[in-house]
Amino acid sequence: MLARSLLEARIRVAEQAPDLVILDRRLPDGDGLQFLPELRALVPTCVVVVVMVTAHGDIASAVDAMRAGAADYLAKPVELADLVMKARRSADNIRLRDRLEAAEAELSGRRRMVAPQAPAMRAVTEMLARISASPRSPVLLLGETGAGKEVLARHLHELTAPRAPFVHVNCAALPDTTFESELFGHERGAFTDARSARRGLVEVASGGTLFLDEMGELPQPLQAKLPTFLDSGRFRRLGGTAELHSSARVVAATNRDLQAQVADGTFRGDLWYRLSVFRVEIPPLRQRREDILPLADGILEELRRELGRKPVGLFERTRARLIAYPFPGNVRELHNVLERALVMERGPQLEPDWLQLPGADGASPPTSPAAALVGPGELVSMEELERRHARYVLEQLGVRRMEAARTLGVSYPTFLKRPGED
Repeated sequence: MLARSLLEARIRVAEQAPDLVILDRRLPDGDGLQFLPELRALVPTCVVVVVMVTAHGDIASAVDAMRAGAADYLAKPVELADLVMKARRSADNIRLRDRLEAAEAELSGRRRMVAPQAPAMRAVTEMLARISASPRSPVLLLGETGAGKEVLARHLHELTAPRAPFVHVNCAALPDTTFESELFGHERGAFTDARSARRGLVEVASGGTLFLDEMGELPQPLQAKLPTFLDSGRFRRLGGTAELHSSARVVAATNRDLQAQVADGTFRGDLWYRLSVFRVEIPPLRQRREDILPLADGILEELRRELGRKPVGLFERTRARLIAYPFPGNVRELHNVLERALVMERGPQLEPDWLQLPGADGASPPTSPAAALVGPGELVSMEELERRHARYVLEQLGVRRMEAARTLGVSYPTFLKRPGED
């Protein structure tokens, strides 16, 4: 990418955020040194290296360049070998830092929690900080789908036993027939395929955290296998007689109303009382809008590293759009919205249209697509329902017909032939 003036440089930088900039001080329409702070503001500084090239090879100019944010300094006449060497060294430093940050995130096995700004969420983290002083007490995290229950479970684990195992168990995904074996382990010969003894997840998590996600989905017969372990940490492997012990803290999470399930007999009362020594209610994202932008910035940084992208920011109108949207899917929906936008947008700033949020003017979206298609008590034909669905998709995508056709899984000519399309 080549720019022959400051004006052209501003346009090029707006189109594509560079990793490395070689900036001459003498430009037709200004001083490169004066442009340097603007350049650093336009492109996030964490991955951009600026090399200053100038005919004024004095110490004062070098100091000014470094103070303005230059990573290196070259004096004219520039030797090509020196320029290539410094450029490679700068690029290597960028890649090394990205690799180290990616490795740290991978080894930690978690998404780092963004410090909350909303008072309701700060109260939650303060409560978790107090709970961390009691490393064996069970904790029950309650909140809507996508509200961030796993992130908070990992945060509590980091406060309590950061060097110990964190074991995530999806209670809805474990088959009934293997649940006991997966959780408590088994001895050789306990069942047909048990050719050797195997530790269960409660043993693996000993000293750390056993995170039982989707607890409300656990069938009642399997619920009976947990109270004894919650009381004392003692258990037996399937097919075994020896009593074993695990010091894992149990953190359970659900989006269900467990008290209502206890009342209707679908959830064991004794398990409910044992799990809810500490109950933590996680507010939905729409009730903590102060956290939307800090979360968005953190998610964007995480995503751009995963995708190998250059730094990406948010226009002010994009930020306003995010704050106005109610996010019924909570943090998970925010993550999905930003991931889609980041894949589609190639520039250094995300335009609001790439968010593809329902109710683009900030109004709350319908509770479900079906609610937007069929009125209460209304009966319609499949042909009419398909026509309404096509129009609904088109409206949600801002009247972008080709994208609507792809979403509906039909060719563009077929989409244009649908009844009601003009």
